[in-house]
Amino acid sequence: MIDVQNLTKYYNDFCAVDGISLTIQPGEILGLLGPNGAGKTTTLRMLTGYYTPSAGTIRVKDLEMPEETLKIKSLIGYLPESAPLYHNMLVFDYMDYVARLKGLTDKAAKEERFRQLVKLCGLSSIMHKPIATLSKGLKQRVGLAHAMMTDPEILILDEPTSGLDPNQIAEIRDIIRGIGKEKTIIFSTHILSEAEATCDRIAIINKGKKVADDSTENLKQSARQTSFIRLTVEGADETAVVERLNGMGSGIQVSPAQTQNRSGLSFEIRTDANKDIRPDLYLNIKETDWIITELARESQALEQIFQELTQEGA
Repeated sequence: MIDVQNLTKYYNDFCAVDGISLTIQPGEILGLLGPNGAGKTTTLRMLTGYYTPSAGTIRVKDLEMPEETLKIKSLIGYLPESAPLYHNMLVFDYMDYVARLKGLTDKAAKEERFRQLVKLCGLSSIMHKPIATLSKGLKQRVGLAHAMMTDPEILILDEPTSGLDPNQIAEIRDIIRGIGKEKTIIFSTHILSEAEATCDRIAIINKGKKVADDSTENLKQSARQTSFIRLTVEGADETAVVERLNGMGSGIQVSPAQTQNRSGLSFEIRTDANKDIRPDLYLNIKETDWIITELARESQALEQIFQELTQEGA
């Protein structure tokens, strides 16, 4: 459906997107993740034809930008982070305006499309209310109806849940899932739990580069294959602890914890998730005069993978 190769965008000397390649299959929901400023919005705007890439190619079906940008745009529904709504209009009047703008002039066809969108986006109770009086969550629904007006094959959503409360996030998530049964969807977010709950696949970008790209299930499995042991000891020297425990075997990585415990020095020990080395750790430390105050094991979470791939210097 969508094939992106070596997509690059410069703003003068600043490289906002650096050689990103993606292949998105029909009917797939792709979550584009990254911290603020990672290049997500710039990438989406190039996919919609709003920005011209500095380098790289974008193909949608058998069409290629920039030669066939208008035809590609006709296949895409786009909802930017701030929905472009006219706040002085009623919801019904705004939707009627959008329909006419997009060439949907047949009365029967327009009424049928309105019925579909009202049901899909949950607009029945607000159709005759001024947009200015709506909450941000309801405005996002109206913006989504705008993006879906011509029943596009591809839906591109930029931070669709940004600034919403938990109930509104759940509502938008359910709408995206429903649409995803029939459409190809790409949406950006910096909230990992949103992508995990909604997407078939997750691509993570950081500083304009793609640093991960896999199915949601494979990323979860990858997270489960690594575990961390949290160790806190009293009466020890940090360097001595790191040297002693790193000497236990090649499969062990020991580093001081970012958050220290008041009762002593804390360390994070990474190891193979299939092996619990806590008994070996206990016996090793028992040979010293250090006192263990904490020895806990937990599996790596997707949040930790995201942080490792997007932290400064990664």
